[in-house]
Amino acid sequence: MSAGDCGKLLLLQAEIDGELDAAEAAALAEHRAGCPVCKRNEALLLAARQALRGATYHRAGPELLRAVATRIGAGGAAPQRRRTAVPWQGLIGFGAGAALAAAIVLTLLPFGRPQLVAALVDDHVRALQPGHLLDVVSTNQHTVKPWFDGRLDFAPPVKDLASSGFPLLGGRLDYVHGRSVAVLVYSRGKHLIELFVWPAKGTAGQPARSARDGYNIVHWTADGMSLSAVSDLEPAGLDQFAREWRQTP
Repeated sequence: MSAGDCGKLLLLQAEIDGELDAAEAAALAEHRAGCPVCKRNEALLLAARQALRGATYHRAGPELLRAVATRIGAGGAAPQRRRTAVPWQGLIGFGAGAALAAAIVLTLLPFGRPQLVAALVDDHVRALQPGHLLDVVSTNQHTVKPWFDGRLDFAPPVKDLASSGFPLLGGRLDYVHGRSVAVLVYSRGKHLIELFVWPAKGTAGQPARSARDGYNIVHWTADGMSLSAVSDLEPAGLDQFAREWRQTP
């Protein structure tokens, strides 16, 4: 075992990929709290995410594309480039390197791409199993909102939408794509609506819509929060939920 490998690096990668259930994620979080190797690797991943937030990309011009096509057609070999060591190479092994690559992909991944949509729907389906839906049961927003205090590094907004036909049922903590999120649970008739909330940068915009395996998703950003509503409710009904949420102070 190398100095940068504590035996949990593949689990860290799975956590980044959103492949751990709530119990596994909680166990890994407890281990990471006392593991300097995992803490260091986590810091590297967070630093990579932060560095990539402002990254810009340029499309290859026609001259470069023609040159590459010519080189491929001629069977020419690309010149060898000298490898340059990077500061963290001595700290992490293959597993952490793969986790770093996963973090880079997730940082660049906008909403609506299959990976994030799949993670939200999979989490929603897992929560529908008995005993997984709610950590705090209450229809009162003033009970649910303070319950998250001290359990998250942000304060999720909680709104009462009962008068609009979407009563609050409660909330829970969850783990999606490598970070803790708040989940608020509402209902519409026999349908459940889960609203995933986590901090986000950027200005508010029009909701984005997606669907997977019979579930609909509406995503929007407001007041520094990313919000994703997931439900088997028909698209028009979920659009109404998002509209009522955005319009309710």
